[in-house]
Amino acid sequence: MATGLLMLALFTVCYTLLAKTLSNGILTAPILFIGFGYLMAQTDLFPLTQAESLLHVVAEIALIVLLFLDAAQTNLKALRERHQWPLRMLAVGLPVAIVIGTAAAAPFLSTQPLIVAALAAALLAPTDAALGQAVVTNKAVPERVRRALTLESGLNDGLALPVILLFASLAGEMMQPAATDWLMFGAKQLVLGPLVGGLTGAVGGVLFLAAKRRAMTTATIEGIGAIAMACGAYLAADLVGGNGFISAFVSGLFFGNVIKGQCAFIYEFTESEGQMLSWAAFFLIGLALVPTAVAHLDGATLAIVLTSLFVVRPLAVWLSLAGTDAAPLTRLFFGWFGPRGLATALFALLVVDQLDHEIGEQLLNLAVNAVWISAVLHGVTAVPFAKWYGARLSENEGAAEMKEMPPMRPKISIDEI
Repeated sequence: MATGLLMLALFTVCYTLLAKTLSNGILTAPILFIGFGYLMAQTDLFPLTQAESLLHVVAEIALIVLLFLDAAQTNLKALRERHQWPLRMLAVGLPVAIVIGTAAAAPFLSTQPLIVAALAAALLAPTDAALGQAVVTNKAVPERVRRALTLESGLNDGLALPVILLFASLAGEMMQPAATDWLMFGAKQLVLGPLVGGLTGAVGGVLFLAAKRRAMTTATIEGIGAIAMACGAYLAADLVGGNGFISAFVSGLFFGNVIKGQCAFIYEFTESEGQMLSWAAFFLIGLALVPTAVAHLDGATLAIVLTSLFVVRPLAVWLSLAGTDAAPLTRLFFGWFGPRGLATALFALLVVDQLDHEIGEQLLNLAVNAVWISAVLHGVTAVPFAKWYGARLSENEGAAEMKEMPPMRPKISIDEI
């Protein structure tokens, strides 16, 4: 295993040396790290049993931290007042995508209860801006469009999680008729998690601000404390029977809206250590999950994935933005650039143990195949489509997409926020 870790370290170093050059091409970080993990799986340098155990640990840590950080970067007041597009895509587009996705998946899962198709649709609904990084950082794309995509992808995983947990509980109950108190279990997960998270985030934010005013801490130490608080919100919710992931997300929302951009580490971590967590998770997915998923990639699975990418999301986004000032081209652009990433794979890992073994493995393979197929398709199209879209919009400078938007966090100069 030491040789395998050495090769991963060397691969990561090589990628960082070429990262800026690669960002202008079709080889994105998710494609490369998933692909490298898949190649390593063909060797004996990484024992797969150890890789699977490591994946669960890394996946949970990555999900806790990234849910917290994504939520902490969101100004809820500004989102309500000035960001109609992402708000509509979240409030309308996400549930519509789950409904349409359920109808689309049901014929291919006809031997299973309808709730299994609904769970599949919910797993494929969250998007990940990391797989479309060439779009959300491309200056050719108007800032308003880039920000809308970033906000939507940052929030929709946290909003989809309660639905996924509910559907998984229902599916588990149908597969295991002897199970009892599932409704109470689900209610505790969905109620106590947000309560614990909200309390942790609000109190933590107040304490952070008080410490800053009295110069009792430093920016680096604050960052460590913020990450510890995210983990604390997860553990506290788990102790009282709530869902820790929902707690971490809600904690980030409250924390971010209490400190109002005064903790720069939140944004810096997303660009550095957060990237490392994502890369590690993508590598382990390629190493531990992709080989099995590819081996089980049949016509039905491929049909569900492609329908989700080419029909379900584009249609849901188009409907959600009806009546807004988004041009038809922009609605199509939003519809395509909704890549499936870490959230889809990690949520599938999270619920697989609650389901019948056969159903759980089928949904996990579906989710993993969706991730690598999306990584390839969206990675290949990101740069050329973004350039073409930006050029078309620039021909009409009066378009709503070209309007400048005020920053979400005035004190932090990061374009995507």
